[in-house]
Amino acid sequence: INQQHNNATQTLTRTTMTTTATDTGVAYPLPPNAKRQRHEDPNVTNQVALYAPPLEDDVGDQRTDGNIRTSSLAEPTMKLSGHKGSVYCMAYDPLGEVLCSGSFDSTCLLWKAGGDCANLNVLSGHKNAILDLCFTNDSEKIITASADYNLGVYDSITGERIKRFMGHSGIVNAVGVCREGSASLAVSASDDCTARLWDTRVRGEVGCFEDKYQITAVAYANDGNFVYTGGIDNCITAWDVRQMRKSMAMKGHTDTITCLALNPKGTHLLSNSMDGTLKTWDIRPFLDDTGGKKKRHDKTFVGGTHNAEKGLLNCAWSADGTLVTGGSADRVVHIWDELSAEELYVLPGHNGCVNSVVFHPKENVVASASSDKSIIVGELSQ
Repeated sequence: INQQHNNATQTLTRTTMTTTATDTGVAYPLPPNAKRQRHEDPNVTNQVALYAPPLEDDVGDQRTDGNIRTSSLAEPTMKLSGHKGSVYCMAYDPLGEVLCSGSFDSTCLLWKAGGDCANLNVLSGHKNAILDLCFTNDSEKIITASADYNLGVYDSITGERIKRFMGHSGIVNAVGVCREGSASLAVSASDDCTARLWDTRVRGEVGCFEDKYQITAVAYANDGNFVYTGGIDNCITAWDVRQMRKSMAMKGHTDTITCLALNPKGTHLLSNSMDGTLKTWDIRPFLDDTGGKKKRHDKTFVGGTHNAEKGLLNCAWSADGTLVTGGSADRVVHIWDELSAEELYVLPGHNGCVNSVVFHPKENVVASASSDKSIIVGELSQ
C-alpha cells in the first residue's frame, strides 16, 4: 500500500455508521451516512488498485457521490454492536465473506464482511469466555478456544456445533490451524502447560507437546510440520510435529507473549508481548551465518501498550505481508509498515482496550474488537 505521507503518522478520525445485532438477527443503521476525509498529495502519482463495486439502484446514492471507495462496505467505517461482554478475538474467513467475533459473553457472532455488515448467526455452546477463534483453510468450519477448558468446532454456514474437543485441564488460551495443509488439523495452547494437536475427523487429541510453563499463544506452520508456542517464560518455542519434540527456542521478549501469527509466505513469525513490543522472527530453516551467529530476531515494532489487565492481545499481518498490527491497551489501533517498522496509522474510536485487530484477506479493510463490547470495521486511507 502506497502511503502518501512518508515519515509521518496518519491519525484518522473515525466517522461511523453503527450496525447492531438485534434479537431477530437483523442489522440496522443508526446515525446518518458520513464520509471520512482523505488527504490528497498532488505530487504522488503511484496509485493502488481500487475496489469498484457495481452500481445498483438501491445504493446508487452512496456510489455516485464523487468519492472514491476502496471496499465493499456500505460506509467507510462501520461500528458493530451486539456482544454483551468484552470482545476478545476476531477472524475473517479465507474468502473474505464472513467476519466472526468471540466474546466474554460465551458466544461468537457471525457478521457479513461487506455491505451493511449484517449479523448472520450466533454460535453458542461454551460455558465461559471465548478467548480465541479461527476459520479452517476451507472456510467451512470455525474452531473456538474457551476458558471452559474446551474447544468447539462449528459449521460456518449453519452455526451448529458439530464437535467439542476435551482434553485440556486448564483455560485454553489460543487455537491455530494449518493454512496450506489439511483443513481438519488444529493446535491449541493452554494454561495446563501443553499444546495439543487435534483432527476434526477423529475423536480426541492426536498429539501433545508438554512445556514447563503455561502456554498463552500458538501458531501452526503453513506446511503443518512445525508448531510455534509462546508463554509466560517470554520465549518462543518451535516444535517438530513429525518427531514430536522441541526444535528450537527464540528469546528476545522480556514479558509474557500474548499472540503469535505467521506471515502469508510462512517465512516470518510475528509476536505480541506484554513488554509493549511486537517482534518479527525469521523461521526459515536456513539462515545466513556469515556473522558467525544465527539471529532469528528480525524487527521490533513499538507504540502499542499493555495494561494491568494483562489481556492476551493479538497480532496480525495484512494479506500481502506489508503491514502488521496488534491489540493495544491505549484504546487505539496501531498499524506499522513491516519493511521499515514505521508506524503508519493510529486509529482512534474505541472506548476500551483494543483486544484484537485483523486485516481483510481481499480488501483494504481493517477490523478491531474492544473491551467496550464493540467492533469497528473501516477502510484504510490511501
